[in-house]
Amino acid sequence: MGRGLFARVPCDCPLCGARVRGARLCEGCEADVAGDPSVPRCPCCALRLGLAAPHCVACLGPPRAYTRTIAAFDYEPPADTLISQLKTQLRLSAAPVLARLLAQAVRRQEATPPGMLLIPVPSSRASLRRRGMNPAAEIARGLAAQLALPLTCTALRRRRDTPRQTALGRRARLSGAAGVFHCARDLSGRHVGLVDDVMTTGSTAQAAAKALRAAGAASVTVLVAARTPQVA
Repeated sequence: MGRGLFARVPCDCPLCGARVRGARLCEGCEADVAGDPSVPRCPCCALRLGLAAPHCVACLGPPRAYTRTIAAFDYEPPADTLISQLKTQLRLSAAPVLARLLAQAVRRQEATPPGMLLIPVPSSRASLRRRGMNPAAEIARGLAAQLALPLTCTALRRRRDTPRQTALGRRARLSGAAGVFHCARDLSGRHVGLVDDVMTTGSTAQAAAKALRAAGAASVTVLVAARTPQVA
């Protein structure tokens, strides 16, 4: 079924089961997931700020390889259910829902330079074997359609697999992700939107952005469906 046709077919809201049209949440669930857009966030990593500070503490250190991060929502209930549906339950129907929410966040911030190239973070070989798909790539395909932007899923590649990061702390994640990625395409002068499903410490985004900048990218903006509200 084509994406355009799927967007018009009546279906159930993936969170509450209410009848909706196409790959979306009902109005109530969408409001719950999106939260308050006026809540201050770190402009670099999109971490929700509890105090009136211009940046989070982590982003006050050495400059990041990416210039900014846009997140559709925080990785907490009820929104985290959407991520679980895609990554754990392998429900591909969750991908266009996540892409639509992320596209709305991007439009609100007017963060798409003309010709921005979308590139998803590649999954590890172990994850691909386990899931049979790359969640970031599935979201990126929907996002490209929503924003009418070009997409390539083959430019960014992994040099090696890394341990699953869910049980690792910030330092372990940063050291483990260093040098993991390389870019197989000349990106000279291109503005890149790096797409991922969840951002926690930013270690994966930093490693991927470094590879993209090394390939000539003029800038890298991280576009992530969910941002964890606390950095481990």
